[in-house]
Amino acid sequence: MSDNETETAPGEAAAETTTEAQPNETLTDEDLANLVTAEEYLQRQDVVLLEYEKQMFLDMIHQDGLLVCAKGLSYERVLLNLLKVYSDAGNLLLVINSSDCDEQYYKSQLEAKYVHEVANTATERERVYLEGGIQFISTRILVVDLLKQRIPIELITGIVVLRAHSIVESCQEAFALRLYRQRNKTGFIKAFSSSPESFTIGYAHIERTMRNLFVKQLYIWPRFHATVRAALQSWQTQTIELHVPLTPRITSIQTHILDIMNFLVREIKRINRTVDMEAITVENCVTKKFHKILQAQLDCIWHQLNSQTKLIVADLKILRSLMISTMYHDAVSAYALIKRYRGTEYAISNSGWTLLDAAEQIFMLSKQRVYNAQNEFEPEPCPKWQPLSELLTTDIPEDTRRRRGADHLEPPKVLILCQDARTCYQLKQYLTQGGARFLLQQAMRHEVQVGKPSERFARDTQATAMADESDRRQPKAAPAKPKSVDNLEDTAHTQLNELAQLLSDADADADVEAQLQEESYMLTMTQAPSIAADDPNASIFEVIPELEQFDVSAALAAHRQPCICLQTFKTERDGAMALDQMLAQLQPHYVIMYNTNVTAIRQLEVFEARRRRPPADRMKIYFLIHARTVEEQSYLTSLRREKSAFELIIDTKSKMVIPEYQDGKSDEAFVLYKSYEHETDSAANAQTRQGAATGAALAAAPITPKVIVDMREFRSDLPCLIHKRGLEVLPVTITIGDYILTPDVCVERKSISDLIGSLNSGRLYNQCVQMQRYYAKPILLIEFDQNRPFHLQGKFMLSQQTTATNADIMQKLQLLTLHFPKLRLIWSPSPYATAQLFEELKLGKPEPDAQTAAALGSEEAAGGAAAGEQLQFNNAIHDFLLRLPGIQTRNVHGLLRRGGSLRELLKCTQAELADLLQSQESGKLLWDILHVAHLPEKDEVAGSTALLAASKQFGSGSHNRFRKAAGESRRGRR
Repeated sequence: MSDNETETAPGEAAAETTTEAQPNETLTDEDLANLVTAEEYLQRQDVVLLEYEKQMFLDMIHQDGLLVCAKGLSYERVLLNLLKVYSDAGNLLLVINSSDCDEQYYKSQLEAKYVHEVANTATERERVYLEGGIQFISTRILVVDLLKQRIPIELITGIVVLRAHSIVESCQEAFALRLYRQRNKTGFIKAFSSSPESFTIGYAHIERTMRNLFVKQLYIWPRFHATVRAALQSWQTQTIELHVPLTPRITSIQTHILDIMNFLVREIKRINRTVDMEAITVENCVTKKFHKILQAQLDCIWHQLNSQTKLIVADLKILRSLMISTMYHDAVSAYALIKRYRGTEYAISNSGWTLLDAAEQIFMLSKQRVYNAQNEFEPEPCPKWQPLSELLTTDIPEDTRRRRGADHLEPPKVLILCQDARTCYQLKQYLTQGGARFLLQQAMRHEVQVGKPSERFARDTQATAMADESDRRQPKAAPAKPKSVDNLEDTAHTQLNELAQLLSDADADADVEAQLQEESYMLTMTQAPSIAADDPNASIFEVIPELEQFDVSAALAAHRQPCICLQTFKTERDGAMALDQMLAQLQPHYVIMYNTNVTAIRQLEVFEARRRRPPADRMKIYFLIHARTVEEQSYLTSLRREKSAFELIIDTKSKMVIPEYQDGKSDEAFVLYKSYEHETDSAANAQTRQGAATGAALAAAPITPKVIVDMREFRSDLPCLIHKRGLEVLPVTITIGDYILTPDVCVERKSISDLIGSLNSGRLYNQCVQMQRYYAKPILLIEFDQNRPFHLQGKFMLSQQTTATNADIMQKLQLLTLHFPKLRLIWSPSPYATAQLFEELKLGKPEPDAQTAAALGSEEAAGGAAAGEQLQFNNAIHDFLLRLPGIQTRNVHGLLRRGGSLRELLKCTQAELADLLQSQESGKLLWDILHVAHLPEKDEVAGSTALLAASKQFGSGSHNRFRKAAGESRRGRR
């Protein structure tokens, strides 16, 4: 955001657009004087928006709708000004489905007194809701507060939905919007999305999303939009493409990997002629979203594919990783990764591609990139390293002198953009240590055998080490004495030993792993480029530490040397907005695109268009790209895919039929939802035909079925689908079960991964004990994912959810059903089927009571309630007695109340036991198991030794271990 941008005045923010003002609002003369239209708001000097952003703002302020823009065009400025318009205590604006980085960005740009943090307690949240302002709230908390009516729904001004492409019918965001729109017909709903490709997955995705959002307008902003092109065309930067050729070995490896991919793609289509494999192509195999394409295409039929197909799919992903490592990583790391797949273990478990001639060529060429013909360690540098060094040391300094003059005081600022943290770390090490030393470190780290280094590599390593030593000691300028060739090998070995000792420290590996996660580095030049030109391996850059904690502007002011910033396209903390923030802070003169990225290129275009500088002062962008390679093809594929997605959305918009009631502002929008009034009438008519009391039946008010849902279950989709079927959802914190359908029916819901974890940990056993103790009909619901096959399989396709086998799961479930006879298992293919099943289970059944369900199992219920009477007994003793013959669930409670203890139970006679159990047969069974010694049958004992030992232990006159003790106790009483 520019420095001259300020927040909207509080008095002008309440209703700056007359279109959204409440019709019954009474405004004072001062408020009327401050009212402005949306067009007048955009004319302010503090509102800095491009032309297409202004049009976006006007579209969204005048009507509710869904805005879909291309990646990099950034609707963030539009939404920020929209939030500023409604920043007032008289408005309550909710922002949902936002990420942490989005929330931090908007909160930092808005006036703090209008942005409220979400409170932890329910009472505190009710107070905060009444204060108005803007709230970034978790959808799960919002749904519970809407159901419990803690939030004044009628007073909500509107809801803003981010990442709208993820809103599906069963998600919590759709649930919250439905609850909001059912009771608020005047508030607005505005949705934003920057992922057009997501709307192409599935049937009628864009129409279903708009229906779930309750919006009727669709605003489409691709990069080829006329307004966007006109806004960016006038402020284009000077762009230079540098086509870096690949080395012959990398080119050959790329060709062989593509050949193997082509072979595997043809093989997988030959095996599965009846399966739609249109998305599995060589072009898609090398793109970044190949993982998601595979998951969407094959997940639902994964259990139907044969083992060879599954192996091919796994190998395609491995080959893609090999391609990425070869193209973007250093030679040593790529060789270490490829060498991993040449072992015997992997050769047994792959689809057979390692036996092809192309695979042998890949292994051989990868080794040749690290070792020369004499088998000496001489790794080849990355192809882009040398052009990058030339840009930093030669081209950019010359261009700076030519454009700004030799006496220009401001040093050049260069921003280098990389695709990931690993590449960022690689460039940092190369620029600060030199390529030879970095490659040697990588060999140590990946345990690649160095052996004997070549003369050239030893010379480079020695030069780098000497340059570092001179930087540390800062000696006087003096020419270095030349060393003979005979001493080069000894010097190299000495340097290798020093490096090995350095890398063998305890914290070295941990430090490297931590640096691999860093996404930003700031470097500065330590000596003149002319000195470094003589030795390309000399380190001329040093790291400015702790970039994340300090101010970039202050660092630039303190260091007057040329500044180089290494940055990934997006960071884990700030997402894609990290690049915008870095551009605003750094204000770079030059940008080097080390890797290609569509979003980053458009962010640079928008940044330059906002600055509105003359051509001489604009940024200069260098593209380092391998022409006619996988890198260029992947970039062009992403462009083509986004363009096709926008064309599909535009075509869909021209044909879609939107009902008038889709915005939910009339009751017609909810007519299609389940209603139980008609069923009450039909039941009354049936009673009339049967001659029942018609008057009472017709006069009875319709009762909406209720389902008690545990608070923790609102992370799942099921409560949303239950509510959509017309059932009333009551959120309650309950300790037993997840769903209470009737006073007798309790349901414990388990997904497949949760089921296996609960079976292994024993938690499910304790849950079933509690359910069987308090409810007459406990149910274990095993629910499958709707996007996965309804098939119990040990390993899922891409997520590896479990390592247990099917047999282990089934055996534990069998033991569970044997131990809990009342427990019923229900297998559900999806949450939709579960919601329908719950509705059918509740037909004609009494409604559950929320207070009773919350009290069961809690410590307060241990006192006097009849249902909680069993809590007075020891659970272990209760389960032990149930395993004894003659004791059943109907007589165990009487025995626990009147039996006293096990010691007293042993003293009881058979008649007394029969009286306790209220059955002569049960009393005899229990007395026999307690007082009669039960020997195994002869055929069950192996050998006569066991029989002899048993006869000695139990004499002819004594068959009971307790009989002697009982007799002594009787003589003592006499």
